[in-house]
Amino acid sequence: MKDITIKIVGRRYNGDEMEDELEFVSDGTMYDRNGAKYVIYDESEFSGFPGCKTSLKLTEKALKMKRIGGDTGGFGTELIFEEGKRFFSSYNTPFGNLDMEVLTTEVKNELSEEGFGNIRLAYNVSLSGYAEGRNTIEIEIMQ
Repeated sequence: MKDITIKIVGRRYNGDEMEDELEFVSDGTMYDRNGAKYVIYDESEFSGFPGCKTSLKLTEKALKMKRIGGDTGGFGTELIFEEGKRFFSSYNTPFGNLDMEVLTTEVKNELSEEGFGNIRLAYNVSLSGYAEGRNTIEIEIMQ
């Protein structure tokens, strides 16, 4: 297990216009298991998920994100990003659960063998049919 710093930049788009951007930096840990890299870090109030612990499972073609906990005890979700695939999940919030559908359009894994580098995700998301959008996430893993 090694200590890392993770930087995540998320962007939400309305058509071709960027509507919102969030940048988040956190310390975490990384380890290898069964051909996958795992990254674990704590969220903060700035990321919008205070008290949550997030784990990422990174493989060559996919990223699985699991978020649990939260100061209010109500956050929890699991997402799988795999290019060209649709994933259905439930997004748990302190205010109730929402059905979520994610269609991943890009997974670009540029991590070194040691696990450092960049990952880019692009996806479309729908929350219970109420909110739809196109999003990107850029993840940089540093020593």
